[in-house]
Parts: sequence; C-alpha cells; structure tokens
Amino acid sequence: MPICMAKTQYSLSDDPSLIGRPTGFRINVKEIKISAGAGFIVALTGDIMTMPGLPRIPAANNMDILEDGEIIGLF
Repeated sequence: MPICMAKTQYSLSDDPSLIGRPTGFRINVKEIKISAGAGFIVALTGDIMTMPGLPRIPAANNMDILEDGEIIGLF
C-alpha cells in the first residue's frame, strides 16, 4: 500500500519550527492508520490534524448570520 505522511505543512520535517527544507532531521511517527477504502497507509507525525488543506485562518472565521437572516463573509 502507498504511504501518506500527515505532517506540518510548513516543513518537510515533523517540526513546524524547522521551516521549509531543513537538513539532518528525523521524522518521528506517532501513529499509523490504515485507510483501507482509499488504499493507503497514513503515518501521523507530531501534533497534526488530518483535515485537508485548511489555511492558518479558515474562511469560516469570517462568516456569520445576522439577526435578519443575512449571511455575511461568503466568497
């Protein structure tokens, strides 16, 4: 099965303080999960959420519903 690494998006390492492409680091695998339906193994490193592609500040933070029912903050 192919392996998918779940790690920080800011570094090739599992340490978000090592920005970019550091050298001489080790990857610490905290947990392994099998995604049998998708056909791959997920190696979880560090303190990571497995939700895909959220930016540092999600767009949902700027969305709201006003008292009159109008929705604001949508794209």
